[in-house]
Amino acid sequence: MDNRLLEMLVCPICKGPLELQRHEQVSELICPADRLAFPVRDGIPVMLENEARALDTPSPAAPSLSAVRPA
Repeated sequence: MDNRLLEMLVCPICKGPLELQRHEQVSELICPADRLAFPVRDGIPVMLENEARALDTPSPAAPSLSAVRPA
């Protein structure tokens, strides 16, 4: 995603800044204030509240904690 575009985009809910986060094949725009992740599909940010993922839920491509943390 173009850095100039990222600088212009804001969270549709709180109008705060967004951070681009990439996991393997998946990209998301993160709003730390609202703790939401907006998907980026085919290079296009989907800035709809009903498409956002709460940061409390695991990312589709993020490793599970059990895989990272020793038993």
